[in-house]
Amino acid sequence: MELPSGERIEVWVRATLEGADYGADEAELTVRVVDLEESARLNRTYRHKPGATNVLSFPFENPPGIVLPLLGDLVVCAPVVEKQAVQQHKTCMAHWAHMIVHGVLHLLGYDHIEPQQMQKMETLEISILAGLGYDNPY
Repeated sequence: MELPSGERIEVWVRATLEGADYGADEAELTVRVVDLEESARLNRTYRHKPGATNVLSFPFENPPGIVLPLLGDLVVCAPVVEKQAVQQHKTCMAHWAHMIVHGVLHLLGYDHIEPQQMQKMETLEISILAGLGYDNPY
């Protein structure tokens, strides 16, 4: 299994924050890599959906009156990312980059539930990934 380095993940996070016009130097977040079992447990507990998923985003909510630069946590399931990369005929690193970009955008409040939201989020993802040298993931 090919995992990205911490430095590479940081490059993807910074590119996402800059692409979304968020102060990259001020933001803090955690990226955690998990196995199928933990991803499935978290997905079931927090999204009420069965099975493992590629990336889960847990935005941090500042307590009233307190401002902190914390964005939240990303949980990435390495086996799912690897399997999807093969299925989608992408390199592992291209799919990892996409999952990090996608997850960070969720931490920033972007979503893809409504068609207009989805268009805005996907357009931003495509732009950020292109700036990183990756093809359109869609």
